[in-house]
Amino acid sequence: MALVPLIQPPIMRALTTHKERMVIMPIPKEVSRRKKLLFPIVTTLLVLIFVPSAATLIAMLMLGNLIRESGVAERLVRMLEGDLLNLLTLLIGLSIGGSATAERVLNIKTLFIIILGLFAFIMGTAGGVLVAKILCKLTGGKVNPLIGNAGVSAMPMAARISQRLGHEYNPSNHLLMHAMGPIVASTIGSAIIAGIFISMFG
Repeated sequence: MALVPLIQPPIMRALTTHKERMVIMPIPKEVSRRKKLLFPIVTTLLVLIFVPSAATLIAMLMLGNLIRESGVAERLVRMLEGDLLNLLTLLIGLSIGGSATAERVLNIKTLFIIILGLFAFIMGTAGGVLVAKILCKLTGGKVNPLIGNAGVSAMPMAARISQRLGHEYNPSNHLLMHAMGPIVASTIGSAIIAGIFISMFG
């Protein structure tokens, strides 16, 4: 994830034309409060029905979304996105760092996994940009292909890179919120696919 700003921009530039990078996307439509509240509930119910093995992860993701969008628990929202987020980030860092011994890291299998992950990240970025290029053609130039990199679900860094590159080529371009769409979709999709794999392979 830390390599996202180094890996993605060259791929995005190589796969898009100057004209495509200049595309200005329309302002996103205003979403009603009812839709914002229904989205996490419906998504959780669908995952519970079709992919129950992914339900825990998706339900927690959607619960956080529901708490935020409900607008009735502002103190809880501040705590979740502030102190609790910082604490959990610290705990994850400590647990990963504590288990990353030399025997585990300096290992052929581990290095092979890192190389495979890097390759997957490059292919995911390229695939996302190419799909966004197809959408650009199908919509008559309404989709900027630079948002395709956000399909790798590197939240929020990938969206920032879409914004930075879009602004670099066209200062009136604002792609940040458009790029958050593919990021959220890929995050949900990744959790569902992981649940399918767990149910298939145990």
